[in-house]
Amino acid sequence: MTRNDAYAFASSLAATLMVSIVVFQAGDGSFGAVPADEIDGDEVQILQEIDPFE
Repeated sequence: MTRNDAYAFASSLAATLMVSIVVFQAGDGSFGAVPADEIDGDEVQILQEIDPFE
């Protein structure tokens, strides 16, 4: 997924699920978004956390 797609997906996911979503870049250069409580931090660089309550 591209960086722009990851941010758009994360924003939509945060608004829908009403949970914090983390946008990250994996070791292979790809981007992704997952709920904050599901990320373990191994081999990823966290770029931003999107909190729907802010």
